[in-house]
Amino acid sequence: MVTKQTETAGAGTSTLEKKPRVFSGIQPSGNFHVGNYLGAIRNWVNQQSDFENSFCIVDLHSLSLATTRESMRANIRSLANVLVASGIDPRQSTLFVQSDVPAHSELCWILQSVTQYGELRRMTQFKDKGGGTDESVSAALFTYPVLMAADILLYDAEYVPVGEDQKQHLELTRDIAHRFNTRYGDTFVVPKPDIKKEGA
Repeated sequence: MVTKQTETAGAGTSTLEKKPRVFSGIQPSGNFHVGNYLGAIRNWVNQQSDFENSFCIVDLHSLSLATTRESMRANIRSLANVLVASGIDPRQSTLFVQSDVPAHSELCWILQSVTQYGELRRMTQFKDKGGGTDESVSAALFTYPVLMAADILLYDAEYVPVGEDQKQHLELTRDIAHRFNTRYGDTFVVPKPDIKKEGA
């Protein structure tokens, strides 16, 4: 957790002010729209000075659907440009690409050992994107929520800005963290959702 040192006037002592950690990710789908800005990016920008921020371009999540190397590279670069142009300040926040940090996929594998098959079957986004064709969708789409849990838990995030469509995934992340901590000892911070009314 980031700390900020401040001097107490006239006392010659210092206190440490801690900022809560925030993690949020966005897919480089190439389909960035005003809803992304109103629902997420605007809030990220406005809260930068209040938190220790990690904003991630989650390219591994994009692999759950068919794509090409060329379009993935172009979409990552384009999204990074949009985020910086929207006001994400690298001097205040960490902005990075998910696949540049191997620990995301490594932790995903470990967390699958405490994730139940039935929990993943109940994820509404899997049902929606799978379109009822379970036999032909990728396993990556099925385990997408576990990778999302790894993204969040890896950084000890206390808050996760999410829309209503991702709330179910965050609840699963909380369940996974609780289960892992119970089985192996206190390891992960159990994150809380940060859902804004505007743009939700």
